[in-house]
Order: sequence, then C-alpha cells, then structure tokens
Amino acid sequence: MSLLDRLPADSDDADALFEAFGTWAEEQGLSLYPAQEEALIEVVTGANVILSTPTGTGKSLVATGAHFAALARGQRTFYTAPIKALVSEKFFALIAVFGPDNVGMLTGDAAVNAQAPIICCTAEVLANIALREGASADIGQVVMDEFHFYSEPDRGWAWQVPLIELPQAQFVLMSATLGDVTRFVDDLSRRTGRNTAVVSSATRPVPLTYLWALTPMHETIEELLTTHQAPVYVVHFTQASALERAQALTSINVCTREEKDKIAELIGGFRFSPGFGKTLSRLVKHGIGVHHAGMLPKYRRLVEQLAQAGLLKVICGTDTLGVGINVPIRTVVFTGLSKYDGRRQRMLKAREFHQIAGRAGRAGFDTAGTVVVQAPEHVVENHRLVLKAGDDPKKLKRVQRKKAPEGQVTWSEDTFDRLVVAEPEALVSRMRVTHAMLLNVIAREGDPFVAMRRLLRDNHEDPRSQVRLVRRAIAQYRALLAAGVVERIDPPGPDGRTVRLVAGLQLGFALNQPLSTYALGVFDVLDPEVPTYALDVVSVVEATLEDPRPVLGAQEHKARGEAVGEMKADGIEYDERMELLDEVSWPKPLQDMLEHTYEVYRRSHPWVAEDALSPKSVVRDMYERAMTFAEYVAFYGLTRSEGLVLRYLGDAYRALRQTVPDSVRTDDLEDIVEWLGAVVRQTDSSLLDEWEQLSDPTRVLEKDVVPPEPENITANERAFTVLVRNALFRRVELAALNRWHQLGELEAEAGSTMTAEDWRESLASYFAEYDAIDTGPDARGPRMLLVEKVGRAWEVQQVVGDPEGNHDWRITATVDLDASDAEGELVLDVTGLVQL
Repeated sequence: MSLLDRLPADSDDADALFEAFGTWAEEQGLSLYPAQEEALIEVVTGANVILSTPTGTGKSLVATGAHFAALARGQRTFYTAPIKALVSEKFFALIAVFGPDNVGMLTGDAAVNAQAPIICCTAEVLANIALREGASADIGQVVMDEFHFYSEPDRGWAWQVPLIELPQAQFVLMSATLGDVTRFVDDLSRRTGRNTAVVSSATRPVPLTYLWALTPMHETIEELLTTHQAPVYVVHFTQASALERAQALTSINVCTREEKDKIAELIGGFRFSPGFGKTLSRLVKHGIGVHHAGMLPKYRRLVEQLAQAGLLKVICGTDTLGVGINVPIRTVVFTGLSKYDGRRQRMLKAREFHQIAGRAGRAGFDTAGTVVVQAPEHVVENHRLVLKAGDDPKKLKRVQRKKAPEGQVTWSEDTFDRLVVAEPEALVSRMRVTHAMLLNVIAREGDPFVAMRRLLRDNHEDPRSQVRLVRRAIAQYRALLAAGVVERIDPPGPDGRTVRLVAGLQLGFALNQPLSTYALGVFDVLDPEVPTYALDVVSVVEATLEDPRPVLGAQEHKARGEAVGEMKADGIEYDERMELLDEVSWPKPLQDMLEHTYEVYRRSHPWVAEDALSPKSVVRDMYERAMTFAEYVAFYGLTRSEGLVLRYLGDAYRALRQTVPDSVRTDDLEDIVEWLGAVVRQTDSSLLDEWEQLSDPTRVLEKDVVPPEPENITANERAFTVLVRNALFRRVELAALNRWHQLGELEAEAGSTMTAEDWRESLASYFAEYDAIDTGPDARGPRMLLVEKVGRAWEVQQVVGDPEGNHDWRITATVDLDASDAEGELVLDVTGLVQL
C-alpha cells in the first residue's frame, strides 16, 4: 500500500494517523528514532513543532509525516527551503511518496502544478504569498527546513513573515543548529493558538569523530583516502583556494579505472562550456569535484549528482554544501576556522561550524563520520620541526618556531575544542521592509494599513528597530505614491481600503530593488529619440542592481591596463600616469545624469542613502561588445565567477521585464530583453527550463546526471535575430579598425568560408573608397541587417555604414538554423565583404 492509501477514515484520530504513518515507514525499512516519534506525535495532535536535532536524524521523514497529517485533514501544506536546488530535491522526493498529482513547486522563476495540496518552494515565495493573502491564504501547514536562515541578514525576513502572517497554519520548524528557541515557543503559541513543542536531541545516529590535523593538507587528504574515509569534502573559505586544491589533487589517483569509466559513461552527454567547464570536466573524470557559488548551477548540480552516485572521492568547495543538499559525505575537512564575511576576517561561529561539520557521516550511507580541522600552516611547520628534533633538548631549544602571518586571524587547537562543544548562537531577528513587501500587502484584500501596522509593530524586532521600520515603510509608501504606482481611494472602499495599486500595471510588475522607484522617475528623463535610448534604459536599471564585484573589478583592471598602454604611447611620465589612473574605473554610462537625478531624489527621499546608486555596465557592455556569455567571461578573465555573472544577468533580465513600464518599452528595448533572456537560458537551463518544461508532472520522475537540453536556440526568433546581428556587428567593429587578422581568427574559429586574406583584400578595396566605417548606434540597428529566409537557412546581409550614407557595402553570411540548434550556439558562415 502507498502512503496515501493509508489515510485513516477519521482525520481527527491522531492515534490512527500516527499508526498509519509508522506502519508505512516500517515497510520502507525505516525505524523511527525516539525524537522522530516524539515530533510526529506532536504533529498529528495539531501542535506546532520546533525540531532541533543533528544532521542525519531524519528530519525529512518527520516532514513527510507532517505532510501526510495535513493531507488527512484536507489541508494544504507547504515545504520551504533556502535554495532552489534543495526545493527541487524535495520536490522529487515527495513525488516518489505522494505521486505527481499531489506535489507542486513554486520557485519564483516558474511554477509546476501550483494548485497541488503539497507545495515545495523557497522561503521567499511563501513569504510573498503570506504578504499578499495573510490569514486568508489556503495554507493549513508550513514545514520550514533549515530554519536557522532566520538569522541571515539579507534573507531572514522571509523566515519571519510567515510566522506573523499565517496564524491559521500549523508550523514545523527544523534545523540542526537552532540554539535557544524559548522565544519562538511563546510567540508561536500566542499567534496560532496551538501548543508548541520543542523536540531536541544531541544524539546522532551516525556518530562523529573530531580530529586535529598536524600534517600538511596534501598528506591529510592522502591518509583519509588510503584509510577509506572517502568521500571527503574539503571546506575552503575562498573559491580560488578550492579550485587550486582540486587541481593539485589530480596528481593523486583517487579513483579506480572502473570508477573513472562509470563517471565518463554518466557524463557522456553533458555539455561542458569553454573555460571553467573544461577544467571541471578534467577534474570530475579524476573523481574530484569542485563546489562553490561562483559556478554555474548546472555544474554544481552535476557535482552533487556524481557525489550522490558515490563516484567523487574528494570534493573541494566552500561552505555552500553545508546548506542541506543530501550528498553522502563521510569526512569533512576544514582547511581553516576563520573566514571573510564581506566586511572582515573572523572566526567561524558555532552555528557555522556545526552546520558544515554536520555534512559528515550520513545515515544510510555510513556507520561513522569524521570531522578533521587542519592546523594553520605555521603550526604544522612548527610541529614538523619539533618532530625532527626528537627528544634532544639541545635541538629542541634551537628550533625557531614560526609565527602566524601578520594580520591573519588564526586559530588553535583550543579554538577547535571550543567550537566542538559550543552550542549554536541564539537566532537573531532580521526583519526589514521593502517596496516589494508594500506592493504585496497593498494588493491584499482589506485595509493594507491595518495589515502593515501589525506586520511592523508585532514582529520580533525590539521597539527601537520597529520604529525605524515604520518610518522606512511610510517613506517608501510616499515614494510609491509619487511614482504613480499606488493611489489613494477617497472615499474609502466598503472594506475600509484607502489605497490601491494603479490600474494598467503590466502583468508581473514588481519593484525588486531598493531604488526601483527612483528608476521609474528617471525613465521619464530619458529622450526616446536618442539612438541609445534602449541601452540608456538598461543603464538606469543596472544602476539599481547589486554590484557584481568580481565583474566590476575585472572591468576596472582591464580599463587601467588599456589606459596605461595609451599613456605610455603618449609619453606620459610614471608619476603622472599613477595619478591619472586613480580616475580610471569600470564603465559607468550616464554617470553624471544618474548621480544628479539621484541627488534630487534623495532630497525628498532621505532614507535611500544606505542604498547607494551604482552606475555600471555589464549587460550593456556585453551587448555593445556583441559578445556571447563565454566570450565575455573569457575577455574579462571571470572563469571562477561565471555563476555570479549569470546570476547578475538573470537579475537584470527580471528587473527589465518586471520594473520597466509598458510606456517606456520600445522595439529596440524588447530586442535587448529577449536577447538577454536567451543568453541566460542558453548558458544554463538546469534550474529554469527544466522546471518550466515540467508542465506534465509525471515527467519529473525521470532524473539524470545530464540536465535536459535548453530550448532550441532558434525557437525565439526575435532573440536569435539579435544574436545574428551582434555577431555580424562584431565584425563591423573589427573591420572599422582594419583588423583583418583578428577577423580571420574569428572566421577560422567559426568555420566560415571567408579567410584573413579575403578580409584583407576586401577591406583594402573598401578603404580605397571610404576612409571610415560607422560603428555608432545607427550602424548596429535592426535596419542594417537584411534577412532572407530560405527553409531552415537564412541568407543575411549586414549593411556597412559608410561616411556618405551610400550603404553599398555588405557583409554577407549564411545562418544554418538546424546546425545552430544542434550546437546550442549560432552557426554562422561569413562568405564575403562585397560592394553592390
């Protein structure tokens, strides 16, 4: 019998519910631990449950039992997690138990079976539903996994909002590192009218052994491999050091020939992109994985799935794997106990240490787990020198012990011992208010002022912080009024409503950035008649987005390198060059206009000072350079940060789609938006297309290491046309500089008919007649690309802009649509530069 077949006739019979679930669990070969039994008894009786037990104690089984109890009562139940990958993993797991018709997923990017009785979603998705619908939401139960994210500075609000806004729901809050939860017990009971039970246990079914390593890191890992302690997760606190360690380990034979063959078989159809993709391909074929936030999602998922298959013996990464992905790791190795948190170098907190250490020793895979903390390098070296001296007092006296590098936050064995026994710190409230939050509440039925007052005055912040939140909310409300996004109702509506969203906002309108209302005002300042208008709109939006620091740093580095070359060529002396370099930064289109309008905006919106405007050009830079994602990453040397680049492009794409009003949109802007969406989708569809394509829930049971291919690159004709236009305009730019040799390299790489010599001869003929080629906004516009469609091929001509406006020279090319779909990228054959 399936679990659903065991639903008791009497949904109010808690004993029958518990017995039915327990019987099913036994049939799956699962014996309930005491903490699981206690939690499930509380759940079936209708109490809230705070489950604080170590990793590997079966919190997922308790969550399944909670969903079962909710279904028995006819309630809709939500499971939330902090990251999409964990949501996806849980989605598949629950489908296997409850069937595809009963499980849905909401991620913010897409929805699958959104009306199902069991919904898996990120915490932010649930928080937004709670803001829009409040107590009237069709939510009878909420299971919040990894609840310690409540203390995350940027995201913690999403774990708090449902507790405040969903008094009708039963809550199950789970984490291995909660600390003292007394405040939550009292608060939940007051809000929901239910008893709240705390179920905790310090006993792990898979015990952990903690070791202090005084051997060099390479030797530590080799010893773990030879003593069969793999899989080993080596935790670093920078992405660069994780990759360096992985590459260094390729000198060790970590896998058998049979295991390597199995890896090659599983990833045979996986498409590795140039750059980091080639590096990762080589590493995983050696049985070594890399895992960090700078990687593309498809690469992180590949590493997770190979690890789940038991084929990776060593994974080098950051603490990203500590979030809860179910990967069988026997040993966790800490390369250090200090990290840079974005502001300063500091020691790990007890919660961080135990969250990462808890990955070791997984129930069902291991009988024991090991946590190894590597001593600092100077301590390891001193230990080696002492061992070399032996018991000779004279030699020991002569040992010159090394000190920790100056300025380094170092750790000791005492630090290690304290962290092992330390309890997680108490969770800290991180409530905040944003434009998006206000829009959600204003869209709710009833008086939004009443709802906002409760949200801001009855949260978990102290009274002084609540006052700051109220002031900020009032200021943001006034900004929404001034921007024409909301309007007052006079007289009030029958439900007491005094404010509403204005009619005519486009579908999916959202203000997702702190300065989105500023952007709405600046759009009106732009001149639609200017040829760069569409790109100027992009620059306004980019100025409101969070800075992708590695990208901006790489842009500045390249800009300074080019500036130095130009200054040397101009004979500028060193001291003057250094002085002038201070003024060179990353590209900042519209900087003067943006900074001026921002200062005007701040005079009436003083609360935005902390959300400083940041002019920058990433989307615009990529578009103007007519580069693909891979070319852009290679151009700026961003191989280790390509995941960050993709996330930024995705954020920009959503902001352009959701924030820019219809009145501002033009055909040129729509071309850019469609192109950007295609770039994001073609670069990595593993977490976007996969979910969107799962309109038939039965298909989700088909999981594979190789992710599904993205939508054919030619499917979106508008976006594909922009790709063609960009590729040809890149040739126009090189032709304008008479760089025939670079054009030849470009054609050779593309497999084009035209050669470098062909370009040299054709350009010589062109420049004999005209002295320049236009590369301005008009030259790259859609009117300069002529397309003739012949079946599954396009015959295209890129009109070359000459000084006299004759437009009698053309770059001719053929586009093979079928080949482009097969390759997943534009297949373009440039055939000539000809005069009509």
